[in-house]
Order: sequence, then structure tokens, then C-alpha cells
Amino acid sequence: MKPSHNIKNASKPGYKSKGTSTYQLRHRPHLRADAAWVLFQILEHGKSSREVMPKVFDRHEGKDNAWLQEMVFGCLRELPKLQYWLRQLLSKPLKGEQKIVEHLIMLGFYQLVFTRTSEHAAVSETVEACAAIGQHRLKGLVNANLRSFQREALAEQEIDVPHIQVGLPKWLHKQLLQHYPQQVQEIAEQINARPPLWLRVNALKTSRLNYSAQLDAQGIEFEEVETNAIPLGLLNVKTQSAIRLSKRTDVTTLPGFAEGLFSVQDLAAQLAAQLLDVQPGDDVLDCCAAPGGKTAHILESQPLLGSLDAIDNDGQRLERIEENMQRLGHDVEFGDRLNLYVVDAANEEVISRVLKDKKYDRILLDAPCSATGVIRRHPDIRWLRKATDIDNTVALQKRILAQVWQRVKPGGVLLYATCSILKQENEYQIAEFLTTQSDARLLPIHEKDTAQCPGLQILPGQAQMDGFYYARLLKSC
Repeated sequence: MKPSHNIKNASKPGYKSKGTSTYQLRHRPHLRADAAWVLFQILEHGKSSREVMPKVFDRHEGKDNAWLQEMVFGCLRELPKLQYWLRQLLSKPLKGEQKIVEHLIMLGFYQLVFTRTSEHAAVSETVEACAAIGQHRLKGLVNANLRSFQREALAEQEIDVPHIQVGLPKWLHKQLLQHYPQQVQEIAEQINARPPLWLRVNALKTSRLNYSAQLDAQGIEFEEVETNAIPLGLLNVKTQSAIRLSKRTDVTTLPGFAEGLFSVQDLAAQLAAQLLDVQPGDDVLDCCAAPGGKTAHILESQPLLGSLDAIDNDGQRLERIEENMQRLGHDVEFGDRLNLYVVDAANEEVISRVLKDKKYDRILLDAPCSATGVIRRHPDIRWLRKATDIDNTVALQKRILAQVWQRVKPGGVLLYATCSILKQENEYQIAEFLTTQSDARLLPIHEKDTAQCPGLQILPGQAQMDGFYYARLLKSC
């Protein structure tokens, strides 16, 4: 793979640009004010944490940034309770530019209930943040609400509302009750848990044994995990190893990061390359590939493949694949066998223009989804997604699946994957496809994988993995 010009067709139809953000930080740097600003942007303006967190991180360093992330993510995890308490105390909602103060008050609640912050600091510093965001006149309101919260011991009062109790949006709680009635409480607990940090050793540069020795030498605690030891009843899956760190850390400080000795990838996502089972000489299409973790793993799992074309509709995200390939050394290792294309996989015209008539032995379709299986890593997802989004996502998945299936060679395999736990995006989607696509049949992943109940659903926290879904489809010869 060559330098950045290897990303092809970025200026043609199918390219999606994020554009330039117009929202800016206008207040002076202040930890609690910055945390409230991030919450305000996410919850009131629909921005993702990936968009807004870097803006406040640029203003602080080290432990302060760790504190900021903990406060923001913590508030997002406990938001239903925080909002419930706020409604008990605030006589009427704030509006306009003052609305950010509501998020400041909820940040104060979170500190008082869920952190070790002293009560004095939680109140006084949160009140002081009003001045930092230019809301001096509301300092009294913030102080009064926090003092009333303490005096009335609201945190000790039972909240008899099911979705608030488990910390989920009402629509998502309803979905889980429908699909997993006996497991809702456990799923909600896992969604709200702090996720582990999984690594995948780059087999083209080192071995799991050698890299483990480097971690040992630096006193970094970890656990080695064999894929075939996971209790999923998997069939015909090669033995593969992964590493789970005992403590979360800045991955850039781990040995061998700059040299590309490892990638950060949850164990559930590491199953993709194994289930795809690429053979020597195979041509592979990685569809909706950004940011490239699975792309890299496919290459590492089968360095003798014929070619790998990775496509995504977002040019900026595709650049992240290129950066990852360069860090891992795959750009040099695979050269012209690895190509990146900016392509809208739902657009038949764009696919045909870019990929021509090429067909593939193996296709990974990491389909767009609600991302409900990875909420524990991205707590903002539960508040950015709406019930009305799901039908649109299912329709988009259906269009992409139909387009990409045409690219599978007879006798080839398509692996459908999502990081969702909603059945309409997963099991129901594939079951319908199998009934309507005459040349498709299920290639079972596990012992109970049938056309009536197809695929493998991993729930959040199962074997300490993220929520994920896989279904493997074989095209008739």
C-alpha cells in the first residue's frame, strides 16, 4: 500500500465528509465547566463524545483528562437517575444558553453520589464553574440545588421506574424486555460496567509469547486468553490468542505500540478474521471497514491472501485505516495487494464504478448498526440513538447486504457482523435474507446455528467481551 494517494475516489460520489464543526469552547479552561460543556454538546446537540472530548482534552493534561473522561462517561451511565433527581429539585427547566447549567448541576449530583470527591469540593467547585461558563447569576441556583439534594437525601430514595433503575433509555429498555426478558438486568449491568482492555498481538511481527514477556518485563499485569476456550460452542474456528490487560492504561505507553506489535481490539471483534477463514490466494472485500481493526487482523491471519480491498463511505475514517496499516507495517508488507476505497456500499453505481466487475472469495460486511453492543465503551451511544433510528438502520443494512452479496463468488463466503444486540439488526435480518435469496445458505458458526435462528449473538460482558453478532453465509456454486 502506497502513501495517502492510495485512498481512491475520495473526491467522487460516495465520499462522505464530516465538514467543519461550528461549535467552539468560549469559556476559560475549568474542569467542571468543561465536563458540563461536553455533556451539553452530547445531550442537547447530538454530538458524539469522539467529536467533543478532544476539544477539552487539548486544554488539560494527564490526570485531569482522566478525571474529565470519568466524570463525563459516569454522568452518561447514570443519566436517568441524575435527570430524575434534577426534576425533583428544579422548579422549571432552564432554556437557551442557561441550559448548560442543568448539566452542571447533574455533574454535581454525580460527584456527590458516585465518586470520592469531598462534598465540599463537589459543591463549591461546581458552583464556581458557573462563573467559568459566564452564568454568574445562576451560582445561587446551583448551590441551592446541590444543598437541597444533600439535605433531602434524594440519592437514598427508591426510584420505582424500571428503565431509570437500570440506567437505560425507555425505548432501549423496552427492546431488551422484548428480546431478552430474563436477562435484562444482567445486560443492563454489563452495559453500565467499565470495559476491559483487549490487545491483539500482530502475528507478522512477534508472537504472543514474546510480547507477553515484554509486558512482564515492565510489570504490566495481563491474562492470556485462548479463543477456543470461550464457552460459545464455536465450530471449526482456529485457535487464536488474545491478551486482556488487568488495568486500563494509555495504550501508547505500552511496549511496541509505535513499532506496531499489537492492536487494541475487543475479543468479540477478534472472532471476525477467524470466522472468515481466508485461504491462501483468496480475494477479500472488507466492507464498512473503518477504522481497520478487522482489516489488519485479516491480513495477519492470512498473509498469503491474493488481495484485500477495504471500503468505507467516510473518507476521514478511511484515513484512520491507512494510519493503522502504516503503524502495523502492513502497507509495506502487502503493497499493492491492499487497497482502500471511499465507497458507499449501498450505492450500486458507485460500487460498480470503483470495484468494476471484481468478485471475492471472502467478504466481511461489518454492517452499520445501533452499536448497542458497545455502549459500555461509548456511553453516549444510548442517548444519541433513538427508537426511530432502528428501522432506518435495518433498511440500510438490507440494501448493503443485497449489493455486497452480488460481489461474492460462487462457493464464496460472506460474514455478516454487527456490534448490536437488537434482533431486528441481526437474527431477523439474516433469517429474512435466507428466505429471499435463493443462492444463499447458512454456514453454521456454532451448534445451534440454524436458518430459523441464524448466527451467533454475543451479549455484553459474555466472557468479558463486547456485544456482537455474526452470521456466515455460503453462496451456491
